Amino acid sequence: MEDVKFSDLIGKTVVKILIRCDEINIYTDKGEHYRMNHDQDCCESVEVEDIIGDVSDLLGCPILKASEDTSRQNPNGITKECQDSFTWTFYNIATEKGHITIRWYGESNGYYSESVSFNKIA
Repeated sequence: MEDVKFSDLIGKTVVKILIRCDEINIYTDKGEHYRMNHDQDCCESVEVEDIIGDVSDLLGCPILKASEDTSRQNPNGITKECQDSFTWTFYNIATEKGHITIRWYGESNGYYSESVSFNKIA
């Protein structure tokens, strides 16, 4: 397993995406496997909050854009129970067929990571 930049997906052609609340696996036509996840520790939670757009728009076309943005601002006054610290991480991916945004939400007591890892598995 190797830490890589999310932008390394640019130019890759996605053939399969598996989505769970705590992990997203992306497979390319070259046999590459990428994983987005967070290794949970106590006093924290990092999960996929939602996906905006149609994931099928990513399949079969080269990725033109793959960017990551984070925010510690609280949009729409969202407050979760026992939230001392939080981080939103937005992953934007586009092909010629369309665009999606994967929105991760991490919260903790302020002493633990709220970040999402992006790794090349194979």
